[in-house]
Amino acid sequence: MEAALTTGGDPSEPDAGDELAALVARAGRGEEAAWERLVHLYARRVYALAQSRLRRPDLAEEITQSVFVTVATKLKDQQYAEVGRFESWLFRVAMNRVRDTARAMKRHADPLEPGVIASIADTSTPATTGDDLSDEIGSLRLALATLGDADREVIELRHHARMGFKDIAELLGEPVGTVLARHHRALRKLRGVLESDTTQDGDAS
Repeated sequence: MEAALTTGGDPSEPDAGDELAALVARAGRGEEAAWERLVHLYARRVYALAQSRLRRPDLAEEITQSVFVTVATKLKDQQYAEVGRFESWLFRVAMNRVRDTARAMKRHADPLEPGVIASIADTSTPATTGDDLSDEIGSLRLALATLGDADREVIELRHHARMGFKDIAELLGEPVGTVLARHHRALRKLRGVLESDTTQDGDAS
């Protein structure tokens, strides 16, 4: 299940510790190569986070660009002090944009009857193509929608943004133990939804 939660390929891993701090400092001084490296390291992860929640490639792309404009401006104006928390700071900016956009989408969404929602869920499930991974991803997308916002955020930050638990805890302002417990609980809920769906599919066949 966790293999399907992370999609879109794996870019190079971020430089750790002092190397990342030096990269951020160089980007803040206007070094184009350093900035390009930061974008290479994090842009796809920010996009994956936004796309997971919004299911709109155009909005995910817009948020990704907006996040990096904000980061570039704050680095240039020395509004960010590097203390080993760049990743959690970056994804806090991204998550705030995602939350704001999701709320705006809810406010402007037309109300749907339960039967209509059910029909959308049915047609959103990928048709059987023999590609088990594609089927699993489609099922996971529907299962993620059943989670509460708090549980879903932990899953998205861990498996789409590919953040470590320490950085997630820093971003959310919670102890690492609490984040680990929420992640475990969310995975258990997802597993229960997926197993229930599998059972229903078996009964229907």
